Amino acid sequence: MKHLFILIFSTQLFNLGFSQADTSNHKRSFISFANDTSVLFQSKKLNTNDLTTEPKLVIDAYLSTYYASYTEDNTSEFVKYPTMAPRNNQFGLNMVMISLSYKSKIVRSTITLHYGDIAATTWPVKYNLIQEANVGVEVVKNLWFDAGVFRTNIGVESSQPRENITSSMSLANVFEPYYLSGAKLTYLIGSKLSVQLNAFNSFTSIVETNKNKLFGASVVYAPNKYTSITYNFITGDDTPDYVALKHQRYYHNLFLTYQKNKISLGAEVNYGIQEYTKQVNATIIGTAYMNSSLVVLKHQSFKKVAFYGRGEWYSDKDEILSAGTGMGNYTWGATAGIEYKPLKNIAISLESRQLNSDKSNVMYQGKLNHQRWEGIFCMDVWF
Repeated sequence: MKHLFILIFSTQLFNLGFSQADTSNHKRSFISFANDTSVLFQSKKLNTNDLTTEPKLVIDAYLSTYYASYTEDNTSEFVKYPTMAPRNNQFGLNMVMISLSYKSKIVRSTITLHYGDIAATTWPVKYNLIQEANVGVEVVKNLWFDAGVFRTNIGVESSQPRENITSSMSLANVFEPYYLSGAKLTYLIGSKLSVQLNAFNSFTSIVETNKNKLFGASVVYAPNKYTSITYNFITGDDTPDYVALKHQRYYHNLFLTYQKNKISLGAEVNYGIQEYTKQVNATIIGTAYMNSSLVVLKHQSFKKVAFYGRGEWYSDKDEILSAGTGMGNYTWGATAGIEYKPLKNIAISLESRQLNSDKSNVMYQGKLNHQRWEGIFCMDVWF
């Protein structure tokens, strides 16, 4: 708590400094609490909020709790494919989070701290308190340069459960990066299109793991206020420097979000290749391929009650991204759930999910099974 107080106090001084710097233009900064209650797909849409001319500091707080049960034996602290609700037959804390976001005409910055099971299962131990910490400046009009640690731009699902339709995360997004450390150059072309070039450290680590870098590009297109389409491309080689045979990876990610009236829809397709990875009879003979996809739909059937479902597919036979999982040729899954929102900033959900693989890889009651059932109760609140 001491470190958190220092962080908030320092950021307020930072904000005050910019307020004083703008007094010649008769501008005043102010502090506010985030009150956007429609946070679904929030970080996956075209961002035009930085067109503001008034300095502003926004404070955002979030808490997510759960109870989960899986048809899986407890062989470790967390279940297989751990991200959200990873503890079996017990209550848990997905995340407690506080975020400070500063925006002015030419400067923007976000500092987000989190703690809980999501941080423990997916973030590196040394940095798992930091969900994101970055700063950006406007180089020329609508061209921004940002550097630091970012939440990933890859995948339709977020590492914050409140921004997703489901309480669990699809396999497609489990094996994509949750965070990226590096720099971005983003150009906003009007109100419907943005393009980005980026450079990061490794695919799954904040700190660089070898002398190589990840390079990529991103395009976000919003043809109307209901629809957003994003294409991400990233390439790099995470092979340790001491290994002679390199494994260049090329990953394509395309997703769509749609929200209108009572319907919320997310869809994603992925295709990846990696050089010198495919194996036959324990011999590496060439390039390996993987693909994944998902469709998730939510219907706001009543004022406070919504129903949702998701279908997913994951195929990574040569384990380009899913090393050590032993899932075989493919895994498919189906999810169904109900959400109740007594208030606009409180969500209570109950869902069931089934994962089926062509290879038995889940231990349950002392036997290997090719499927797993999940049951998750989740309660979230944000301010």
